[in-house]
Order: sequence, then structure tokens, then C-alpha cells
Amino acid sequence: MCLALMLSTASQAAPPIPYAFGVLNHRSLQSTAAYWNPILNYVSARSGVPLELHIGRTANETTDRVVAGQLDFAYTNHLFTPKRDQLGWRVLARQDTQGIRGQVVVLDSSPIKTLQELTGKSVAFANPYGFTGYYVPMDTLLRAGVKVSPVFAGNQEAAMGQLMSGQVEAAGVNHQVMADFAQRRALKYRVLAESEPYFDLAVMASPRVSAADGEKIRQAFVSMAHDPEGLRVLQRAAQSLGLSKARGFVVADDRDYSNYRNFFKHTQVPVNE
Repeated sequence: MCLALMLSTASQAAPPIPYAFGVLNHRSLQSTAAYWNPILNYVSARSGVPLELHIGRTANETTDRVVAGQLDFAYTNHLFTPKRDQLGWRVLARQDTQGIRGQVVVLDSSPIKTLQELTGKSVAFANPYGFTGYYVPMDTLLRAGVKVSPVFAGNQEAAMGQLMSGQVEAAGVNHQVMADFAQRRALKYRVLAESEPYFDLAVMASPRVSAADGEKIRQAFVSMAHDPEGLRVLQRAAQSLGLSKARGFVVADDRDYSNYRNFFKHTQVPVNE
């Protein structure tokens, strides 16, 4: 009887298994973890729904984990292709920014002035899953009749590093990540082409996450910038990346990402995922 009581008490005291929260890694694993771990710790504490950061070695690997059903939440914009859209993930929130744009950029010192001059040249991209880091700038190049030699660096900042070191003539980038990188590295660059704006990456929930837990997570993210403790977490996270301003979160839903879906209906880039 005593043993049964002890086992019951131990079982009740066991902490809940945390949900796996995947983050699309635009930056190095270390930088991504330094930014996101404090945020997820705050959201877990405020929501009462425990979260654990999961990052693949590359953005491709993180997305593959989503598709394989290994993650419960994700911060991503890789789930709006026709096939992945059918997985049933739902949008909860997004970063409070003016949106992101895909760009084709060169070093300021480059002699290249037009997209046409990139014909046959090496152009760095994050990975073949990237939206503003591959699909959008590659679509721009194809529509201009420009065929390039793509070089996949693994993540956004790695592609920018290849541009900076002269390994490639140009890069296809997310304009926000590019601006942040250039500010930290005192890098001067020129934009050859820029897309329309798209909302920033979304905090998304797997269909197996209950509506109640999803809503708790949504409210914890959205309240961060309005809570002194949450704002401090966001400010420290921003400082870890050398950002001048903290970026909070706002409520979002699937309708906010309709132009992603529309893009994939009309893009000239082959979409196989």
C-alpha cells in the first residue's frame, strides 16, 4: 500500500514532457539558440505549456523534422508550399515587423550593375527550401531570363558570408537578415532586385497540438512586448544578435500568408515539396 502511494506521488510529481519547438535557422546554431532559448523559457513560464528548442543543422533539416512529425511548434515560413500546406499546421503569431522581402544583392564594390550581368555567375542562397532566401530571388532571376549557378550555403548568414568573402558574385537573401548582417559586419552592398513584402516567419502549431495549448502559446508570445519582464527578454535576445531594436510578436492567422500560397501557384521555380 505504501509502495503504491509512493509510486502514485512520484508519477504526479513528474514534469510534463515539453513540446518540441523548431526554429528555422537563418543564422548559426549558436546565434539561433542564444536568441530563442530565453524567449521560449519566458513563453513556457507564462503559458504553463513547456517548450524545448529544437534546431536542425540546417534550415532544410529543421523543415524535414516538421514534415516527419517530429516537432510540435515551429517558427518558419517553409510550410506554405502546396504539399506542406496539406499537413494542417496553423499560424498563431508572427514577429511585429513591416515584413520581409527577397533580394538579389552584390557587394557595393562589384562591377555588376544589372541582373542580366549575373548570367552564368555563382549566386549564394541559404538552401533550396528558403522562401526569401531562395524561391523569391530565384524566381526574379528566372523571370528576367537569367540563369545562374546556385550555391547553397546552409543558412542565410552563411550565404552572406560567401558573398562577403568573394566566393560568389551575388546572393539571394531575406532583406531583414541581410541588413542585420551588414550592420554587424560593416558591409556595404547594393540591391539589384527586391520583391514585394511578405509577412515575417510565423509561429505555427502542429494539428496534434490542442486548441487550448495553442492559444496559451499565442497569448504568451503576443504579450511579451507589453510585459516588463518579457520586454527585457526580447531586448536581451536582440542584443545577442547585435540588433538595435527588440522585435515583439503580434497575433496572426493563416490568411496573413495568402500571398505565400499565391506565389507558389505562379512561381517559375520548380516546387517539389
